[in-house]
Amino acid sequence: MLRQVARAHRHLAELKGAVATIPTENILIDTLALQEAKDSSAIENIITTDDELFQTDSVAGEFASLAAKEVHRYAYALRVGFERVRKQGFIRLDDILAVQAALEANRPGLRKLPGTVLKNAETGAVVYELPQSAIEVSVLMDNFVTHLNRAESGNLDPLVQMAILHYQFESIHPFYDGNGRTGRILNLLHLVLNGLMDIPVLYLSRYIVRRKEDYYKGLQAVRDSGAIEAWILYMLRGVEETSIDTLRRVSGIRTLMQKTKERLQVELPKIYSQELLNNLFRHPYTKIEFVQHDLSVSRPTAMKYLDALAIAGIVRKVKIGRTNFYINAPLFDLLGS
Repeated sequence: MLRQVARAHRHLAELKGAVATIPTENILIDTLALQEAKDSSAIENIITTDDELFQTDSVAGEFASLAAKEVHRYAYALRVGFERVRKQGFIRLDDILAVQAALEANRPGLRKLPGTVLKNAETGAVVYELPQSAIEVSVLMDNFVTHLNRAESGNLDPLVQMAILHYQFESIHPFYDGNGRTGRILNLLHLVLNGLMDIPVLYLSRYIVRRKEDYYKGLQAVRDSGAIEAWILYMLRGVEETSIDTLRRVSGIRTLMQKTKERLQVELPKIYSQELLNNLFRHPYTKIEFVQHDLSVSRPTAMKYLDALAIAGIVRKVKIGRTNFYINAPLFDLLGS
């Protein structure tokens, strides 16, 4: 256990350092965090493609598919939680309720009605009876929030604590819907809360979606036989593996940004700016409206910039429906690898 904790921390620290080298956090939040949202949603059988994700304009409310809308809602919920944690330095029950409300686009609050159970997806047999009364759910969530914010000296290692807290939250199952996705958002917020990450971009859900059966079996084994060590090791290995994979992506983004910057400065010095470079890496599928917003320029100017980039071969122009998208193909390929 101690060896696995040390490995997970080492790789997570390397990732944290690499993240700090990216010029603006929105580049990673709007790419890697969106990939995390995609895979976390896939665990709940909400399936979309990278193309649909990046063709979406969530600000304008234009979504390429219903699944893409759900994934962008997850990313928005993650941002809601992150902004609250960064501002106040702790997590309240109200913050968890706000994350779940953003995720589900409604605010039913904690479960109040009995009758919710977890069933085997194939046989329909009940595998776990959840806490049923509204009072019990409320008391258990108060306990969860207390331990979520507990970080005094001598307490559990924060990564071990994250694994236990995730089991605790999923076993309380405090909401009628969105428990899995809310719980996985809380994993990332816990890392930020404990200073292990500055922004929530650890790609942990990809590890879980690849080992989905082990994820559910691990949770159930703790309930059935108290197999907490095996569960903690599963999560610690996830942090290690995910940190290595996310580091590869962050390093790749940094390399691609430097190469693109050099090309812009040499080939298109009249339109080069750091803001334009950031736009190309914040939006793998960028478009006129995104450039207008990010650079505060007129529509004709934004169109001129993007067409110049396309002619130079820095982006690939593609018309989808009535919209011209300008694809940063190397970035898109890296994110999907």
